[in-house]
Amino acid sequence: MARIYTLEGHDQLNQALDILRDEEIIMGVTIIRGIAGFGKNREVHTSSLLDLSLELPLIIEFYDEPDKVEKAIQTLKSRVDFKHIITWSATAHIDSTA
Repeated sequence: MARIYTLEGHDQLNQALDILRDEEIIMGVTIIRGIAGFGKNREVHTSSLLDLSLELPLIIEFYDEPDKVEKAIQTLKSRVDFKHIITWSATAHIDSTA
């Protein structure tokens, strides 16, 4: 499993999706849009009606075999300016009858 933390309003999302879908052929990707968040600089990004910011937090989460996840991360890091990527091991419990 891998998670990339970024902000909305940058071209990074579409570029990352293209890489993960078309080049690295990753098994599954989900984009999670936050309603509020802050990072190291402590600046709060929120979705209030008064502040129609296009810099809401985004999480790009994807999974596949460990070697494919690592290769995808290396490709993303070489072509997209992502600074916050985390990974962890996970076990897929796939229902073969579905």
